[in-house]
Amino acid sequence: MLTKQRQALALKTCLLAGRLLIENGSNMERVNDTLSRMAKSAGLRGFQAFTTVTGIVVGTINEPNAQVITIRHRKNNLSKIAEVNEVSRELARRKIDVPQAFAKLKKIDRKKMLGWQNWYESFAAAILSGALMIVFTGNVSDSWAGFLAGGVGYAAFSYLLRKFKIQYLGEFCSSLIIGILAVIFVKMHLANNINDIIIGAVMPLVPGVPLTNAARDLVSGNLISGPTRGIEAILTAVSIGSAIVIVLHFN
Repeated sequence: MLTKQRQALALKTCLLAGRLLIENGSNMERVNDTLSRMAKSAGLRGFQAFTTVTGIVVGTINEPNAQVITIRHRKNNLSKIAEVNEVSRELARRKIDVPQAFAKLKKIDRKKMLGWQNWYESFAAAILSGALMIVFTGNVSDSWAGFLAGGVGYAAFSYLLRKFKIQYLGEFCSSLIIGILAVIFVKMHLANNINDIIIGAVMPLVPGVPLTNAARDLVSGNLISGPTRGIEAILTAVSIGSAIVIVLHFN
Protein backbone atom coordinates (compact mmCIF):
# COMPACT_ATOMS: atom_id res chain seq x y z
CA MET A 1 0.00 0.00 0.00
CA LEU A 2 1.42 3.37 -1.03
CA THR A 3 1.74 6.19 1.45
CA LYS A 4 -0.04 9.45 0.65
CA GLN A 5 3.27 11.14 -0.19
CA ARG A 6 4.33 8.39 -2.62
CA GLN A 7 0.88 8.31 -4.18
CA ALA A 8 0.93 12.10 -4.66
CA LEU A 9 4.37 11.87 -6.29
CA ALA A 10 3.19 9.07 -8.56
CA LEU A 11 0.21 11.16 -9.68
CA LYS A 12 2.47 14.18 -10.28
CA THR A 13 4.77 11.98 -12.36
CA CYS A 14 1.85 10.78 -14.49
CA LEU A 15 0.61 14.35 -14.92
CA LEU A 16 4.01 15.60 -16.01
CA ALA A 17 4.44 12.74 -18.48
CA GLY A 18 1.00 13.40 -19.95
CA ARG A 19 1.64 17.13 -20.27
CA LEU A 20 4.95 16.57 -22.04
CA LEU A 21 3.35 14.14 -24.49
CA ILE A 22 0.42 16.41 -25.35
CA GLU A 23 2.52 19.58 -25.53
CA ASN A 24 4.90 17.96 -28.01
CA GLY A 25 2.33 16.54 -30.41
CA SER A 26 1.39 13.06 -29.21
CA ASN A 27 -2.01 11.56 -30.00
CA MET A 28 -4.35 10.84 -27.09
CA GLU A 29 -4.24 7.06 -27.42
CA ARG A 30 -0.51 7.13 -26.73
CA VAL A 31 -1.01 9.54 -23.82
CA ASN A 32 -3.66 7.36 -22.17
CA ASP A 33 -1.63 4.19 -22.69
CA THR A 34 1.55 5.75 -21.27
CA LEU A 35 -0.25 7.14 -18.21
CA SER A 36 -1.90 3.78 -17.49
CA ARG A 37 1.39 1.91 -17.75
CA MET A 38 3.24 4.39 -15.56
CA ALA A 39 0.48 4.34 -12.93
CA LYS A 40 0.51 0.54 -12.86
CA SER A 41 4.30 0.49 -12.57
CA ALA A 42 4.13 3.05 -9.73
CA GLY A 43 1.67 0.89 -7.80
CA LEU A 44 -1.39 3.12 -8.15
CA ARG A 45 -4.63 1.16 -7.80
CA GLY A 46 -7.84 2.19 -9.52
CA PHE A 47 -6.02 4.85 -11.55
CA GLN A 48 -8.23 7.06 -13.72
CA ALA A 49 -7.24 9.79 -16.18
CA PHE A 50 -9.24 12.32 -18.19
CA THR A 51 -7.12 13.79 -20.99
CA THR A 52 -7.83 16.60 -23.43
CA VAL A 53 -5.59 18.87 -25.50
CA THR A 54 -5.97 21.64 -22.90
CA GLY A 55 -5.74 19.75 -19.61
CA ILE A 56 -5.37 16.47 -17.73
CA VAL A 57 -7.13 15.21 -14.60
CA VAL A 58 -5.78 12.14 -12.80
CA GLY A 59 -6.76 10.36 -9.62
CA THR A 60 -7.50 7.01 -8.03
CA ILE A 61 -10.86 5.49 -7.16
CA ASN A 62 -9.91 4.86 -3.52
CA GLU A 63 -8.78 8.43 -2.83
CA PRO A 64 -11.08 11.50 -2.78
CA ASN A 65 -8.59 14.01 -4.19
CA ALA A 66 -7.56 14.30 -7.84
CA GLN A 67 -4.82 16.35 -9.47
CA VAL A 68 -5.16 18.51 -12.56
CA ILE A 69 -2.74 20.27 -14.91
CA THR A 70 -3.40 22.84 -17.64
CA ILE A 71 -1.80 22.67 -21.08
CA ARG A 72 -1.39 26.05 -22.75
CA HIS A 73 1.21 25.52 -25.47
CA ARG A 74 1.44 22.80 -28.09
CA LYS A 75 4.10 22.12 -30.69
CA ASN A 76 5.63 19.18 -32.54
CA ASN A 77 8.75 17.77 -30.92
CA LEU A 78 8.91 14.02 -31.47
CA SER A 79 12.26 13.69 -29.71
CA LYS A 80 10.68 14.65 -26.36
CA ILE A 81 7.87 12.17 -26.95
CA ALA A 82 10.46 9.44 -27.51
CA GLU A 83 12.30 10.45 -24.32
CA VAL A 84 9.10 10.32 -22.24
CA ASN A 85 8.28 6.89 -23.65
CA GLU A 86 11.76 5.70 -22.71
CA VAL A 87 11.25 6.89 -19.12
CA SER A 88 7.95 5.00 -19.06
CA ARG A 89 9.65 1.82 -20.27
CA GLU A 90 12.44 2.13 -17.71
CA LEU A 91 9.84 2.55 -14.94
CA ALA A 92 7.91 -0.49 -16.18
CA ARG A 93 11.10 -2.60 -16.24
CA ARG A 94 11.94 -1.46 -12.67
CA LYS A 95 15.21 0.13 -13.83
CA ILE A 96 14.19 3.36 -12.08
CA ASP A 97 11.73 4.21 -9.32
CA VAL A 98 9.08 6.93 -9.23
CA PRO A 99 11.30 9.74 -7.82
CA GLN A 100 13.93 9.02 -10.48
CA ALA A 101 11.27 8.97 -13.20
CA PHE A 102 9.92 12.32 -11.98
CA ALA A 103 13.44 13.80 -11.98
CA LYS A 104 14.06 12.57 -15.52
CA LEU A 105 10.77 14.01 -16.73
CA LYS A 106 11.60 17.38 -15.12
CA LYS A 107 14.92 17.33 -16.97
CA ILE A 108 13.15 16.63 -20.26
CA ASP A 109 10.71 19.46 -19.53
CA ARG A 110 13.54 21.94 -18.92
CA LYS A 111 15.41 20.93 -22.07
CA LYS A 112 15.42 23.71 -24.64
CA MET A 113 16.29 23.57 -28.30
CA LEU A 114 19.82 24.75 -29.00
CA GLY A 115 20.58 27.42 -31.59
CA TRP A 116 22.29 25.01 -33.96
CA GLN A 117 19.23 22.74 -33.84
CA ASN A 118 17.03 25.59 -35.10
CA TRP A 119 19.39 26.13 -38.02
CA TYR A 120 19.47 22.39 -38.63
CA GLU A 121 15.67 22.26 -38.76
CA SER A 122 15.56 25.26 -41.10
CA PHE A 123 18.07 23.62 -43.45
CA ALA A 124 16.03 20.40 -43.41
CA ALA A 125 12.88 22.41 -44.17
CA ALA A 126 14.68 24.06 -47.09
CA ILE A 127 15.63 20.67 -48.54
CA LEU A 128 12.07 19.44 -48.06
CA SER A 129 10.66 22.53 -49.78
CA GLY A 130 12.87 22.17 -52.84
CA ALA A 131 12.24 18.44 -53.12
CA LEU A 132 8.45 18.65 -52.72
CA MET A 133 8.30 21.52 -55.17
CA ILE A 134 9.81 19.23 -57.81
CA VAL A 135 7.51 16.35 -56.82
CA PHE A 136 4.28 18.39 -56.88
CA THR A 137 4.96 20.77 -59.78
CA GLY A 138 7.77 19.20 -61.80
CA ASN A 139 9.49 22.61 -61.87
CA VAL A 140 13.18 21.83 -61.47
CA SER A 141 14.57 25.19 -62.62
CA ASP A 142 12.89 27.11 -59.76
CA SER A 143 13.64 24.53 -57.06
CA TRP A 144 16.50 26.66 -55.69
CA ALA A 145 14.00 29.46 -55.04
CA GLY A 146 11.71 27.04 -53.23
CA PHE A 147 14.74 25.87 -51.22
CA LEU A 148 15.61 29.41 -50.10
CA ALA A 149 12.04 30.57 -49.47
CA GLY A 150 11.20 27.42 -47.52
CA GLY A 151 14.32 27.66 -45.36
CA VAL A 152 13.91 31.35 -44.58
CA GLY A 153 10.19 30.94 -43.94
CA TYR A 154 10.70 28.07 -41.51
CA ALA A 155 13.50 29.96 -39.71
CA ALA A 156 11.09 32.88 -39.25
CA PHE A 157 8.41 30.48 -38.01
CA SER A 158 10.76 28.96 -35.40
CA TYR A 159 11.89 32.40 -34.21
CA LEU A 160 8.34 33.77 -33.86
CA LEU A 161 7.19 30.62 -32.07
CA ARG A 162 9.96 30.96 -29.48
CA LYS A 163 9.68 34.73 -29.16
CA PHE A 164 5.94 35.36 -28.92
CA LYS A 165 4.28 31.93 -28.42
CA ILE A 166 1.10 33.20 -30.06
CA GLN A 167 -0.93 30.52 -31.81
CA TYR A 168 -1.08 30.88 -35.62
CA LEU A 169 1.04 34.07 -35.69
CA GLY A 170 4.15 32.14 -36.71
CA GLU A 171 2.42 30.40 -39.61
CA PHE A 172 0.85 33.64 -40.84
CA CYS A 173 4.03 35.75 -40.74
CA SER A 174 6.29 33.05 -42.17
CA SER A 175 3.83 32.47 -45.02
CA LEU A 176 3.89 36.21 -45.70
CA ILE A 177 7.68 36.05 -45.93
CA ILE A 178 7.52 33.05 -48.27
CA GLY A 179 5.04 34.80 -50.56
CA ILE A 180 7.08 38.03 -50.62
CA LEU A 181 10.28 36.13 -51.43
CA ALA A 182 8.55 34.27 -54.25
CA VAL A 183 7.31 37.54 -55.74
CA ILE A 184 10.77 39.13 -55.43
CA PHE A 185 12.46 36.19 -57.16
CA VAL A 186 10.04 36.37 -60.09
CA LYS A 187 10.06 40.18 -60.34
CA MET A 188 13.85 40.13 -60.51
CA HIS A 189 13.64 37.46 -63.25
CA LEU A 190 15.55 35.00 -61.11
CA ALA A 191 12.67 32.52 -61.17
CA ASN A 192 9.66 31.89 -63.39
CA ASN A 193 6.62 30.69 -61.42
CA ILE A 194 5.40 32.24 -58.19
CA ASN A 195 2.83 29.53 -57.54
CA ASP A 196 5.32 26.68 -57.81
CA ILE A 197 7.72 28.35 -55.38
CA ILE A 198 4.96 28.98 -52.85
CA ILE A 199 3.61 25.42 -53.13
CA GLY A 200 6.99 23.95 -52.26
CA ALA A 201 8.00 26.50 -49.62
CA VAL A 202 4.86 26.26 -47.46
CA MET A 203 4.98 22.47 -47.20
CA PRO A 204 7.04 22.40 -43.95
CA LEU A 205 4.33 24.60 -42.36
CA VAL A 206 1.39 22.43 -43.41
CA PRO A 207 -0.21 20.86 -40.28
CA GLY A 208 0.27 17.22 -41.25
CA VAL A 209 0.91 15.90 -37.72
CA PRO A 210 -2.15 17.63 -36.16
CA LEU A 211 -4.38 16.30 -38.95
CA THR A 212 -3.02 12.78 -38.47
CA ASN A 213 -3.51 12.97 -34.71
CA ALA A 214 -7.03 14.30 -35.20
CA ALA A 215 -7.91 11.30 -37.35
CA ARG A 216 -6.30 8.87 -34.89
CA ASP A 217 -8.11 10.44 -31.94
CA LEU A 218 -11.45 10.22 -33.73
CA VAL A 219 -10.89 6.59 -34.68
CA SER A 220 -9.88 5.69 -31.12
CA GLY A 221 -13.03 7.33 -29.71
CA ASN A 222 -11.62 10.58 -28.32
CA LEU A 223 -14.53 12.75 -29.46
CA ILE A 224 -13.25 15.85 -27.66
CA SER A 225 -9.58 15.85 -28.67
CA GLY A 226 -10.19 14.66 -32.25
CA PRO A 227 -12.40 17.57 -33.41
CA THR A 228 -10.31 20.05 -31.40
CA ARG A 229 -7.10 19.00 -33.13
CA GLY A 230 -8.91 19.07 -36.47
CA ILE A 231 -10.06 22.65 -35.87
CA GLU A 232 -6.51 23.64 -34.89
CA ALA A 233 -5.19 22.16 -38.13
CA ILE A 234 -7.86 23.98 -40.16
CA LEU A 235 -7.05 27.31 -38.47
CA THR A 236 -3.36 26.76 -39.18
CA ALA A 237 -4.16 26.12 -42.84
CA VAL A 238 -6.33 29.26 -42.90
CA SER A 239 -3.44 31.31 -41.45
CA ILE A 240 -1.10 30.05 -44.18
CA GLY A 241 -3.66 30.56 -46.93
CA SER A 242 -4.64 34.05 -45.75
CA ALA A 243 -1.05 35.25 -45.83
CA ILE A 244 -0.50 33.89 -49.34
CA VAL A 245 -3.75 35.46 -50.58
CA ILE A 246 -2.68 38.86 -49.20
CA VAL A 247 0.66 38.67 -50.99
CA LEU A 248 -0.83 37.56 -54.30
CA HIS A 249 -3.60 40.18 -54.08
CA PHE A 250 -1.11 43.05 -53.84
CA ASN A 251 1.33 41.51 -56.31
